[in-house]
Amino acid sequence: MSKKTVICLSAALLGSAMQISAKEGMFTPEQLPSIASDLKKTGLAIPAESINDLTAFPMGAIVSLGGCSASFVSDKGLAVTNHHCARGSVQYNSTPENNYLKDGFLAKQIGDELPAAPGTRMFVTVDFADVTDKVIGGIDKDIKGRERYDLIESNRKALIAECESEEGFRCSVPSFFQGLEYKLIKQMEIRDVRIAYAPADSIGKYGGDVDNWMWPRHTGDFSFYRAYVGKDGKPADYSEENVPFKPEHFLKVSAAGLSDGDFVMAAGYPGSTNRYARLSRVEYTFDWLYPTYLELVDEWIKTIEGASEEGSDARIKYEALLAGLNNFHKNTLGQLSGAKRVGLVPRRAKREKQLAAWLEQNDKKELIQALADLDAVSAQQMQMNKQNFWYNNLNRAQLLSSAQTLYRNAIERKKPDAERESGFQERDQIRLKEGMERIERRFDPTVDMAVWHKMISMYLAQPEENRVAAFDKALGIDGSTTNEVLKAKLDAFYNETSLNDTETRLKWLSASKEDFENSEDPFIRLAVALFDTEMTIEDKRKALNGQATALRPQYMSAIIEWQKSMGSLAYPDANSTLRVTYGNVMGGSPKDGLIYEPFTRLEGITEKDTGESPFDSPQKQLDLINDKQYGPYQLASINSVPVNFLTDLDSTGGNSGSATLNANAELIGLLFDGTFESVNSDWDFDPKTTRTIHVDSRYMLWVMEYVDGATNLIEEMTVVK
Repeated sequence: MSKKTVICLSAALLGSAMQISAKEGMFTPEQLPSIASDLKKTGLAIPAESINDLTAFPMGAIVSLGGCSASFVSDKGLAVTNHHCARGSVQYNSTPENNYLKDGFLAKQIGDELPAAPGTRMFVTVDFADVTDKVIGGIDKDIKGRERYDLIESNRKALIAECESEEGFRCSVPSFFQGLEYKLIKQMEIRDVRIAYAPADSIGKYGGDVDNWMWPRHTGDFSFYRAYVGKDGKPADYSEENVPFKPEHFLKVSAAGLSDGDFVMAAGYPGSTNRYARLSRVEYTFDWLYPTYLELVDEWIKTIEGASEEGSDARIKYEALLAGLNNFHKNTLGQLSGAKRVGLVPRRAKREKQLAAWLEQNDKKELIQALADLDAVSAQQMQMNKQNFWYNNLNRAQLLSSAQTLYRNAIERKKPDAERESGFQERDQIRLKEGMERIERRFDPTVDMAVWHKMISMYLAQPEENRVAAFDKALGIDGSTTNEVLKAKLDAFYNETSLNDTETRLKWLSASKEDFENSEDPFIRLAVALFDTEMTIEDKRKALNGQATALRPQYMSAIIEWQKSMGSLAYPDANSTLRVTYGNVMGGSPKDGLIYEPFTRLEGITEKDTGESPFDSPQKQLDLINDKQYGPYQLASINSVPVNFLTDLDSTGGNSGSATLNANAELIGLLFDGTFESVNSDWDFDPKTTRTIHVDSRYMLWVMEYVDGATNLIEEMTVVK
């Protein structure tokens, strides 16, 4: 695969006559030269052509953590990300005796770092190419359903297998514009990742769930990982013999920082957006799916907290999950509130009416029929999701989920590797192993059983047509089963299983299908009993996906052509690939009478502090603030050290940890959140309310130097003063 800049359909559609917003849009790097004039106008000081190559500076310094973003800041593999992105690894290493969540962690010298949680990865992009023709070019348009789905998967697997013939790399073939384009991305997969420094929760999670998605914010949401490789410079499993990775590119860190109105851009790996979702899906999501999820997650949180005492080992094991659930809960409330505030449903209805009129006026009969067919397929998908929703959530119990994964692995391992389900190929075996190991510090039988009991209770409350006969029969339950009877049945499961032992789970990874079918372990018996039902559901889902994959590209072609006719830009929805978003430092007024200043100050920490979590700043930090010990990190316009700042950047989940860069591509902070009024931008961008929250590099350096004494890391980085 040659190293080159891919000229995508999206880039080809850009032109000087098009109206481009400096705020809206998560651009693929190869689009940037096409909007170079607007980047320069907004304040970029380096050529736009210098930031369009994923493997060159500065994009080559940006890495994915598989759910979060990070960036190298030294030539010794030091990478900075958000505290909440590394917190799972901190939690994994924490015990009541060594509670790094409470006390923080700092390796004073290289080699003293803590291993990150099993499965933690850094992905460094080394190559990419457009492979649209190789994925779908040879598939006849009349091939649909499950056959089409399988052909696309087979083509993607073949490309990935060829790409991964060189050991130490992970490849992927994501789709763009809902299957209109496909790209092959090759990344070095660094497997030995270690915690170099994480401030205590009282800094890194200051404000907790109370302040989450809120402004003003005073959270030191940053931590440092270090990447290690074998002595040959290639990726390797954890070993004391490994050496720090030497990245080809790393970012300088600015201690000069920013002022109100300055140019900023963020580079990272946003998860997903739904800017092009059809009206029917918007209505389904906001009228049914999100409210239903709120009900589920609310009970899930209460159940975990009720089954684990605060500060106990059980609670520490579930801290990362609880943080994620609380974040999701608040985000979903914001999504619902935002949709109502901006009138998302009528706005989407208006857009579809305008698109339909344009298609009619331009005699696009084939596209009109494709959209009608797509809506019909989507209706079937959404109905299927509703029917299986509560059943699908039964595997929130970790032991049932583990048993199902292990049994499926045994079945898939009997097939030729290319024919296995994605997630169970040879390339996935180490991840499966790490997943089974990771349960060790994220599982408690009392909590797990309480969660399963709650999920089954909510499932049993559903109409009979939304229940699964195989599950009811295997447990011997129905709609009349009492809590006492259910508890007795679940007690037997947890008393008789051996899957709560890590070594046992690992042994099952190499067991045969027959071994599972002869097992007396209750969770394994249940997994075997449910398998045929699971495959029936999966087959129907894939068949519908296969129909949709033939129709969605036609829909996106219509959107792109329609927007082009109006002189506007179509950019692909976020899909966990590298994106760049740009704009300015900017406060705002999301509603009447509410003013957001662009910066928060150290003094805001003392104003919020109560001495109790989540507003329990370390006393050393409070003393420094009271004494106005700002050092060289003071911003004159606010007469303090800036803690967090706002921008008008377009971002979403997965952008966490994204490098926030100034006009010279120097690190001036980390993107870590959005305001409550902004979360609906996953579906519909509103320039008035969309604001993104960043931790300021000056606050990061101030904490490192004066509070935690992480001067060794400051000396290691190139700090621009």
